[in-house]
Amino acid sequence: MFSGIVEAVSKIQRAQAHDQVIRIWVARPSAFDDLRVGDSVSTNGVCLTVESLSDSEIVFALAPETLKVLGLIDRQAAALVGSPLNLERSLRFGDRIHGHIVSGHVEGQGKILQSEALGESWILKVSLPQELRKYVWKKGSIGLHGVSLTVNEVDDSSFSVCLIPETIKRTNLAALPLGSALNLEPDYMAKAVQHAIELRGLK
Repeated sequence: MFSGIVEAVSKIQRAQAHDQVIRIWVARPSAFDDLRVGDSVSTNGVCLTVESLSDSEIVFALAPETLKVLGLIDRQAAALVGSPLNLERSLRFGDRIHGHIVSGHVEGQGKILQSEALGESWILKVSLPQELRKYVWKKGSIGLHGVSLTVNEVDDSSFSVCLIPETIKRTNLAALPLGSALNLEPDYMAKAVQHAIELRGLK
């Protein structure tokens, strides 16, 4: 589990496809000095397991389901090299939770429709897949490329968020061009409540 508070932005150094898996080598942030093989790391909101690591790199394997959700099935591995990633190590018991509970299980993707400065802040407007609309509401929480954010406005096909200066500095969101795909994870509790309502037939 994660909090959606990004610890570092790093880049994919190498990528290799083999037998329906894409393996990526990510530059290891200096602060990530306690990682071990088998640990979970949120990478642009996707929970990935550390397969191996060195002083300079962390290696992750993206399995078929992850590739499908991220729309990477038909993409060449080499096209991923240089991509910036928001990174967050998993939570430890006793940590303060400054964002909201994020599982790292991306539910879909949206595209950046608007990206512009508003004074020191930054406004992002993102397309919203219809199947996720019921989980997104004004002032609710959403994970966007692994970043815990509050929904400012929402309609049937899009939503907007505001990035504060610290978020702009610590994440890759403000630097992404229009049309970029963003990994979306709706609020965990919203999904649980909606699931319970549907099971009771109270749609």
